Amino acid sequence: MNQAERRRQLMDRIGNGVAIIPNATLQRRNSDVFYTYRPDSDFYYLTKFPEPESVAILSPGGSEGEFILFCREKDPDKELWEGKRHGLQGAVETFGADAAYGYDELDEMLPKLLEDRDSIHYCLGRYPEFDQRVIEWLNRVRRKVRTGVKAPGGIFDIGSILHEMRLFKTEREIEIMKTASTVSAEAHRRAMQVCQPGMAEYEIQAEIEYWFKKNNCRTAYPSIVAAGENACILHYTDNSSDTKDGDLLLIDAGAEYDCYAADITRTFPVNGKYTAQQKAVYDVVLEAQRAAIEAVRPGNRYSDVDDTARLTIANGLIDLGILTCSADEAIENKEIKKFYMHKVGHWLGIDVHDVGEYRDSDGMRKLEPGMCMTVEPGIYLSASDELDAQWHGIGIRIEDDVLVTEDGHRVLTDGVPKSTADIEALMSG
Repeated sequence: MNQAERRRQLMDRIGNGVAIIPNATLQRRNSDVFYTYRPDSDFYYLTKFPEPESVAILSPGGSEGEFILFCREKDPDKELWEGKRHGLQGAVETFGADAAYGYDELDEMLPKLLEDRDSIHYCLGRYPEFDQRVIEWLNRVRRKVRTGVKAPGGIFDIGSILHEMRLFKTEREIEIMKTASTVSAEAHRRAMQVCQPGMAEYEIQAEIEYWFKKNNCRTAYPSIVAAGENACILHYTDNSSDTKDGDLLLIDAGAEYDCYAADITRTFPVNGKYTAQQKAVYDVVLEAQRAAIEAVRPGNRYSDVDDTARLTIANGLIDLGILTCSADEAIENKEIKKFYMHKVGHWLGIDVHDVGEYRDSDGMRKLEPGMCMTVEPGIYLSASDELDAQWHGIGIRIEDDVLVTEDGHRVLTDGVPKSTADIEALMSG
């Protein structure tokens, strides 16, 4: 399914409505410096148009065209400083718009495009300043009702339709995600091979992100490179500590290719050899991950995957003597949350934490072919008085990206080792 087919599917769902999909704005970093631009995920999914100051309008049966793109016009002076623009002609010829207008024409034209439409479909709340413009456009139409103009009946969340579409990946999307996954796996292997005690976390981060950039990818999210006790901080991103002989190093990093994300976590010994305690905990997490991945198949629920990982970890912690109650008690009384405090994973796609509901009217929804999710159980043993010192500072997470297929699943990120033996072999080679 290409962008035109996606737009058609969305328009078929909104009937006599109008969809307004704004692109992300440039974000100021400091002074007159801006962050590297990244398009809004919904907007990119429907248009693939990569420039800021742009808005897509989908107007089924519209006299001005069904797909209208408002964007920046060509401007040689600004393009000299900021780079080439596609302009109005490019919006039509390259991106398939039926008509294109300058971004500064929005306030004049949008109220006209809303006249005699039943509804507005829009991401209310995502861009607060733009929200006010949409409301003003609606009010301008409402003020004309005495002249016989019909105003839209309200503003409806476009995500209820669009995000369900995004949840199911096409073959082309899977190809793109596989590219991101392959580059990410190579970067993780590179990190294992270069790591030495005494290196700073940021040095290893640089090796990973160099590989992303070398392969025409961005970072899909801020990389986590966490040595020793830092691995017990779930979203640690300082990456400023030095690694020490005997530490584990947890790396959660993924590449983004053509706006699609990969998401991989591996945990390995800085010196290339797991201690007995590290290996014991690691093997519990690996067993939980493998069991959870096996539960990824059509007809199973997201909760089946989560429950499988949680029960395996509970039993493993009991076997290690870290928990002293039964597995059922550990889960029911939430004792396990002291050491495993997050869910087993999340949807993956254009957003690393991708859109899509996790529940339906029957509870946690069933998995279907085309869904893609991460599977990432972990155990985090921060130093505490109630925990034997031999376990202190062991933080382990293992994460892969898993596609639901017609007959089961496919691991997209299988290019990086995850057994202790395979990791040690790679690091010693």
